[in-house]
Amino acid sequence: MQKIARVILITTEVNQQGQERLQQLAPDFRVVIQPAQKVEEIPTEIWQETEILLTLRTLPAPEQAPKLRWVQLFSAGANQVLTHSLFPTKTRFTTASGLHATNIAEYVMMMQLNWFHHMVQIVEWQQKAQWAPRAISSQISEVQELRGKTLGIVGYGSIGREVARQAHVFGMRIIALQRNTDHRDYGFIFPGTGDPEGALPERYYRPDQLHELLSESDVVVIGLPLTRATTHLFDRAAFEAMKPSAFLINIARGEICEPQALYEALEQRRIAGAALDVTSPEPLPADDPLWKLPNVIISPHVSGGTTAYAERVLQIFAANLSRYLAHETLYNEVDKTHGY
Repeated sequence: MQKIARVILITTEVNQQGQERLQQLAPDFRVVIQPAQKVEEIPTEIWQETEILLTLRTLPAPEQAPKLRWVQLFSAGANQVLTHSLFPTKTRFTTASGLHATNIAEYVMMMQLNWFHHMVQIVEWQQKAQWAPRAISSQISEVQELRGKTLGIVGYGSIGREVARQAHVFGMRIIALQRNTDHRDYGFIFPGTGDPEGALPERYYRPDQLHELLSESDVVVIGLPLTRATTHLFDRAAFEAMKPSAFLINIARGEICEPQALYEALEQRRIAGAALDVTSPEPLPADDPLWKLPNVIISPHVSGGTTAYAERVLQIFAANLSRYLAHETLYNEVDKTHGY
């Protein structure tokens, strides 16, 4: 009887070169590329033989894929799968944490420079085709330098570490909040990025010391995963702990900020301003008052986008596939107790 090949199922587009690379790594597997957003779009017989799955959110029920042992997510976070019936089973989940680090860190640096160098006002006068009056140009020229400012990074994962690396080059003082007491990075690391040894922060804070970190920070970057514990973590008390001159950047999830508390903090100038790549809800409704605040920069959840996205996910998947076949610890495995 012919032996049935073990199956690696990929529900996203992968080019021929990528497929061949994976097939070479796992010659005993059959690599099946089946782009699909719904489980029913994939034949039942494929689900029944699938042992490894690369997907964003196309997840079968446990009984549909009895041989499934490992799910590699096509995303840096896992919040989209936490309530799925497959998640509590013995099936292992890993994320593509690390793929966004460079581009999101650059977004963070861009927004800081935008804010402290008054780029929004400069563009406004350009669009009017007017040379700014002396009173306005004098205000615009009052630039605050990043050098010497304290950057508080709330969530010291792959993105937070790359933010720290880039900010350190600008001469910023780094402090960070992290749950673990071991500050080394054990996830997948692209060469030359991040802070593998966790050496850049001048000081680390525990989750219960959040307000202390906020009170010391000139810029606060939210880089936390969305979990029950982090939902509305930034409430009225958190914003009151921040400096009135502080600038907030949220590149994580909108739900981490309590919407009304965020609006009041900005509208009443309890904090100076914010750059929000994520909001709650998304898309942000046209009548949401955040749109009208002059001290807010809003982008439509685009900081994670990069032309290198798919290739980076494949690099992470290939590295994990090699580890899976060698029965080694996988990169970026989701802790099912904490949800990330």
